[in-house]
Amino acid sequence: MTNPLLTPSVLPYGVPDWEAIKPEHILPAAHKALKAQRQQWETIASNPEPATVENTVVAFDKSNDVIDSALAPAFTLFSSMGGDELDEIQAALGPELSAHQSAFWLDRRLFDRFNSIDLNDADEETTYFVTDTLKKFRLKGIDLPAEEQETLKGLDSELSRLEILFSQRATKAMDDYSLTVSSREELAGLSDEQIESYKQDDGTYRLPLLNFTNQPLQVDLTNPATRRALLDASMSRGLGEHESSDTREIVTAIATLRAQRAALLGQPHHAQVVAQQGMAGDSQNIIDLLSSVATRAVEAVDRELEDMKGLIDADSTGDGVQAGDWSYYQEKLRGQVAVDDAALKPYLSLTNVVEKGIFYAAEKLFGITFTPRPDIKGYVDTIETWEVFDESGEAVGLFQADFYARKGKQGGAWMHSLVTQSRRAGTKPVIMNNSNFDEPAAGQDLLLTWDQVETVFHEFGHALHGLLSDTYYASTSGTAVPRDFVELPSQLFEMWAYHPEVLSQYAVHHETGEPLPEDLVAKLSASKTFGRGFATTEFIASALVDQAWHRISADEVPTSDEIEAFEKKALKDLGVHHDLVPPRYRSAYFKHTFGGGYDAGYYSYMWAEVLVADIEQWFGSEAAKNGDGGLNREAGDILRSELLSRGSSRDPMETFKAVRGREPRAEALLERRGL
Repeated sequence: MTNPLLTPSVLPYGVPDWEAIKPEHILPAAHKALKAQRQQWETIASNPEPATVENTVVAFDKSNDVIDSALAPAFTLFSSMGGDELDEIQAALGPELSAHQSAFWLDRRLFDRFNSIDLNDADEETTYFVTDTLKKFRLKGIDLPAEEQETLKGLDSELSRLEILFSQRATKAMDDYSLTVSSREELAGLSDEQIESYKQDDGTYRLPLLNFTNQPLQVDLTNPATRRALLDASMSRGLGEHESSDTREIVTAIATLRAQRAALLGQPHHAQVVAQQGMAGDSQNIIDLLSSVATRAVEAVDRELEDMKGLIDADSTGDGVQAGDWSYYQEKLRGQVAVDDAALKPYLSLTNVVEKGIFYAAEKLFGITFTPRPDIKGYVDTIETWEVFDESGEAVGLFQADFYARKGKQGGAWMHSLVTQSRRAGTKPVIMNNSNFDEPAAGQDLLLTWDQVETVFHEFGHALHGLLSDTYYASTSGTAVPRDFVELPSQLFEMWAYHPEVLSQYAVHHETGEPLPEDLVAKLSASKTFGRGFATTEFIASALVDQAWHRISADEVPTSDEIEAFEKKALKDLGVHHDLVPPRYRSAYFKHTFGGGYDAGYYSYMWAEVLVADIEQWFGSEAAKNGDGGLNREAGDILRSELLSRGSSRDPMETFKAVRGREPRAEALLERRGL
């Protein structure tokens, strides 16, 4: 039978034919695609002709076409659907993909061909692509002796297996550790609709967990025992109460293998291996940045606590303040000095935030428009699709969104490409945003918290990086950039959520259509740095825990029973421990680092934020016209042509300087965070 993952899609833009794709198609398609690519690599490596751009670089880029079209839908299902069957398939495929990648990066013949290409007449994109590929060859072990390369392959294969297992268990832990309470009284502060949605058949109430530590429900729960129990449940994930989601031994095994791998590559630790792959260059630069901000952030937490003291003392239901209470009192204070979610929510419908918020800002900046395409279906009925057009009427690509949570879906929010833009391949991008919002009742629109509004804008910044890409090679397209640069477009786009003109478009009452009152607009603007001490501290705590795990040797990795003690000591040693501010992610459910992808790289958000803060200031100064804060086509065209369209076609620092006119100013980060 025809395998839909190996057959070019006839649907618009090559979007996957989800109705035809079944789990049983994935492994056969992957095996055939992997075999075909290995044959293409062998053709490149054994070519008797001198290496050229066409017979080596272009040929390598082409070798990714079939495997990308086969695996992009598969990995979409792994992350967005999950479940036992797909989890088993992903677990089987992971080590095979690791071995496959090793076969390329450890092939001396392929390295020699890339290394011998004459780049004198090559264009900028090709030159950087080849130079960057040679750097990756060296960082991935091409210079190791054959015996050590075999050891490296074994380490990478086992790491792939363990990272997938960690991710699957961390996803399951969100369900295993959900909090069950017996009475409605314990849920005081929640709406009747919320309470009913949590009711179980036996009359109890089950509160779900999201992937990060502090849970959004803590903001509304007036019963201190319940909100504290909810945080305790969240922080206990992976620590052994439920065997099926116990991650402790996986954490220590991954840390050990990464340390062994770093030693094999001649590096002091895994953090240094990762730093050399990005803009940071050296892991000490990462520690220096995080530590310099940590001191100010922890001091700001104490000031914020002092600001909340009156509310805490006046609360007859409380008995002081514990970590589980922080967001509750912070939100009450926000309502006094800034604006709270209860006041904002009626004005923040998901439909408006998308269609009159992110789309409006994108049109003002880049001249692109979005047309609904309900005829293009997704893997679930709630996926929404828009066709994107340039102002000339030329099609840019497709944007799809999967907004709602479901059992089996990994936590958090993310962007990924189903089809990658490439002039060489003649493909236009199909870009998807995922989040985990609660699905509203049929016929109702979801009302968002302000954090969720920022999430929509953040992920759409990533989407624009893919949609507006304009590179020749698929390998250099869109978000194929260093991890500590990839968060620049996403964090930068968050600024438009606050922009008065954009806000006036999407922040209207979901029933009356009335605009957000002027006093709330003013309070929202003033609240931009509200609570930044807490938010910065919980982020840096996680980033430094990530670094701590990856700055040790294999002999220094703690046992599975010592994980919590290791984490606490690391936070104290690095100056970011605070009893009331747990890390945004604790080790046992830290998917960014132990699920792979951001291992020793969670710092990337803050590294990129240095760049973001500086470009935000550019929008508000040199790029602004008549007080518009930079919301104009001239500024947008510069950002599009010099950054968003470039992908990995040149050094990221050169891309930043092409927009800003100079290197970044580190102080801009502290100014952005009000520190």
